[in-house]
Amino acid sequence: MSDQTITSVSREHRSFRPSAEFKAQANLGSDAVYKRLYAESVNSPEKFWGRQATEQLIWRKPFKKVLDWKPPHAKWFVGGKLNVSENCLDRHLGTARENKAALIFEGEPGDVRTITYKQLHLHVSRLAHIFENMGVGAGDRVALYLPMIPEAVVAMLACARVGAIHTVIFGGFSAEAIKDRINDCKAKLVITADGGWRRGKVIELKANVDKAVEGTPTVQSVIVVKRCGNPVTMKEGRDIWWKDAWEGAPNSHKAKAFDSEHPLFILYTSGSTGKPKGVLHTSAGYLLGAKLTSHYVFDLKETDRYFCSADIGWITGHSYVVYGLLANGSTVFMYEGAPNQPEPDRFWQMIDRHAITILYTAPTAIRAFMRWGDNYVLRHSLASLRLLGSVGEPINPEAWMWYHKMIGKKRCPIVDTWWQTETGAIMIAPMPGVTACTPGSATKPFFGISAKVVDDQGKEVPRNTGGKLAIMKPWPSMLRTLWGDDERYKKAYWSEFAGQPGVYFTGDGARQDKDGNFWIVGRIDDVLNVSGHRIGTAEIESALVSHPAVAEAAAVGRPDELKGQALVVFVTLKSGQIATEELKEALRSHVGREIGSLAKPDSIRFAASLPKTRSGKIMRRILKEIAAGGLVKGDTTTLEDFSVVAALQAED
Repeated sequence: MSDQTITSVSREHRSFRPSAEFKAQANLGSDAVYKRLYAESVNSPEKFWGRQATEQLIWRKPFKKVLDWKPPHAKWFVGGKLNVSENCLDRHLGTARENKAALIFEGEPGDVRTITYKQLHLHVSRLAHIFENMGVGAGDRVALYLPMIPEAVVAMLACARVGAIHTVIFGGFSAEAIKDRINDCKAKLVITADGGWRRGKVIELKANVDKAVEGTPTVQSVIVVKRCGNPVTMKEGRDIWWKDAWEGAPNSHKAKAFDSEHPLFILYTSGSTGKPKGVLHTSAGYLLGAKLTSHYVFDLKETDRYFCSADIGWITGHSYVVYGLLANGSTVFMYEGAPNQPEPDRFWQMIDRHAITILYTAPTAIRAFMRWGDNYVLRHSLASLRLLGSVGEPINPEAWMWYHKMIGKKRCPIVDTWWQTETGAIMIAPMPGVTACTPGSATKPFFGISAKVVDDQGKEVPRNTGGKLAIMKPWPSMLRTLWGDDERYKKAYWSEFAGQPGVYFTGDGARQDKDGNFWIVGRIDDVLNVSGHRIGTAEIESALVSHPAVAEAAAVGRPDELKGQALVVFVTLKSGQIATEELKEALRSHVGREIGSLAKPDSIRFAASLPKTRSGKIMRRILKEIAAGGLVKGDTTTLEDFSVVAALQAED
């Protein structure tokens, strides 16, 4: 790495203060309260987190010590015992919440199910009994490969109830990827479905599992949910239908108490090359982080109906579909399918139909909605919405403004959240009703998060200077290690700054503006070194998307003898726009005006669509390989549509 700081050149001056109405009902109340609590949380973290853990969680045995920190290993709430499933379900029984909807589910074909807290508790209790009868208990690993259906939530909570460690494998992964993950954690049970609906087609999940478990010696049993009714092969002695296992199981189950540091789940993150990393999260600290951030960042109210469009297979689905929301007693809306099935207004239809109040989605989805056109939105009222959220990558200001005007009707605060699989919970985000929102900025850190922008030596850089985003102190929801690979854990996250083993390197570039707001400029791996300037890809992409013809853009570098790296951008146009040489020149000039001539693209390539994962992230590594004229290598199992890559390579 060079010692230069990152040149952060984009400037955004629009600011949106919370409305008086929203402010009056906000959970946090005022900026003064935020500042007081934040100061306490970073200056006296053990006092702050000890109080939060006592007030927010149901303990079977109180903890003796808040934190045991031997960098880079943390133990939180030492000596305490609790059950995560009990904290999400049993605590609501015997209260007004027991008959409240915990889950409202809509399948892609249009089927709807509503499950109350009392019913969800019963389902989870029955599955916990089934697990115990199968010999699945504390410390055993269970792999879940399911569509976005209520049974996925039931399975996660049943694992937590008996102390089994779940690893949710995203339903878009191939048999090879399933096999690798099962073998890495040595799972003994797999839960899957015959299939799941996606864009009107059945994704054959059981067939993928069958192929995968041919090479997984630790798997003893496979439980299969009947979702689509597609034909499947059931192997005698190994496979059992969920419904058959279900019959005869008791309706109540006494949850066992586990240590605060008992492992809750392993979640694999794809490396661009090399084997996936199994991020390990434990019980109490993770749950506290997920619960507290849900309460404050989403300003949760008893009457809210909350829709997070993330799949259960990603960390967002863990923290902000399941654990954080259910621990707060909220109503969660789950949708199985694609946002443009059968038409590009599916989300807006469902929001009106189910009176959704909070929508949490990704910038890539927002840019897709922009590309599909405003008319699909204007057919619907969206009057029930009161808060919007963004997750997954930095949101460019133009997409933020569209979201604000078209979806939020200029009345909904937008919480632009920065966090990672590894952090477990939201780290930087506006506090709705308190923080003034600036399009494109994740604004301020959450309680207990000591975030700084630093240089290569780990020293804080001046305001408005780009650098590396680092977290200076441990926090409760942090990952504890990488499953079976503690050396890689130390090297990947805690060794960036020599002599500072307790500083967590996020892998992201960032800057803080004069007001202390954080701007994430993209992954450090994606920083481009153009003629001696290190420029974050997010800023170039934002400049391009601010042009009225552009729906989406991805910037990558290709080796260049003169400049070090030449800047190549792939651009998807809004519907009705025509790709011409004149438009390429206009876009180059536009970037020059918005950022400066140093950021003018060397090459602009129009693309009908960009290679993305099913979670909506652009796979820049693939674009980098295409830009350099090379073959696409490395892990492509998360790619949503392989034809996109073929089309781009054909143009080469």
